[in-house]
Amino acid sequence: MKDLYLFARIAGTAVALCVDEIEAVVRLKGLSRVPGVPDHVAGLSALRSRVLTVIDASALVTGRRHAGRDCPEAERYAVMCDRSGHSYGILVDGVDDIGTVAAAAMPVCGRIGAEWAPYARGVIEREGSPHFLLSAADLLDQGPVPQMT
Repeated sequence: MKDLYLFARIAGTAVALCVDEIEAVVRLKGLSRVPGVPDHVAGLSALRSRVLTVIDASALVTGRRHAGRDCPEAERYAVMCDRSGHSYGILVDGVDDIGTVAAAAMPVCGRIGAEWAPYARGVIEREGSPHFLLSAADLLDQGPVPQMT
């Protein structure tokens, strides 16, 4: 069986995430800022009677905030994931498609930006375009502030 991927964009870069790690893709309307957190923590959002910690993937990877993050009227999409019993939304530029690919992931070859090196697990090609293969777990494990217990 072929893996199913979500094709999206983070900081203008084409990425693919395995859907096994994803609960849903949601459109966020309200985003409450949290004082004193690192810049990649965009804030909190309520969704389906749950509180999501929203991670700005662009700020995490490149240090540049998501373009619509601070604009209340902006259309924001988040990839909703559960990690260690906590709900997260990974803010992405946009979602392009969901589907399979014909070939297995290839290793990252050549020079890529140093900011992507900790996150890119490989490259997959879809319709002639390369996408960095990312793991939602890697984004969540390397970025967020540890949860209080």
